[in-house]
Amino acid sequence: MMKEKTQILDCDGIRRSLTRIAHEIIEKNKGINNIILVGIRRRGVPLAERLANIIYKIEGTEVPVAKLDITLYRDDLTTLSDQPVVHATEIPFDISGKRIILIDDVLYTGRTVRAALDAIMDMGRPRSIQLAVLVDRGHRELPIRADFIGKNVPTSSKELIHVKIEEIDGEDSVIIMEM
Repeated sequence: MMKEKTQILDCDGIRRSLTRIAHEIIEKNKGINNIILVGIRRRGVPLAERLANIIYKIEGTEVPVAKLDITLYRDDLTTLSDQPVVHATEIPFDISGKRIILIDDVLYTGRTVRAALDAIMDMGRPRSIQLAVLVDRGHRELPIRADFIGKNVPTSSKELIHVKIEEIDGEDSVIIMEM
């Protein structure tokens, strides 16, 4: 059974982290020209939408947001369920030649990001793909790193990072859970 160990981000902490990430995205890309934010379902999508709103407030220009479901690209698909639930991928525009900013809540082994990269490459050839995560907890199994990180949280293998997002969970928080 899991028990709550420590809260590492509250609502304000998440807001500040996303604001910093938005500024870093703008700075690294010298503006927002040809940028598309792609949220990995589930919690990456509302994070991408929030980043788009923050960028709009800073730059005065809307950034397109897309939703990516990676279920069928996962390397552990057979261990998930006999009938995995596949949600819609919503990328209603051409990604070729664009700068894709992939958004997820937690970076752990890197396998989710690998699946997302495969899914994106099946849809076109972007100019570049960058990764933004709210939390990087370490323990990588693949050579993947985030370009933009809200918070680095070194964890043990007996800990889990639980991200709660208002749009899905009714509150904003990031909690370390312990087995």
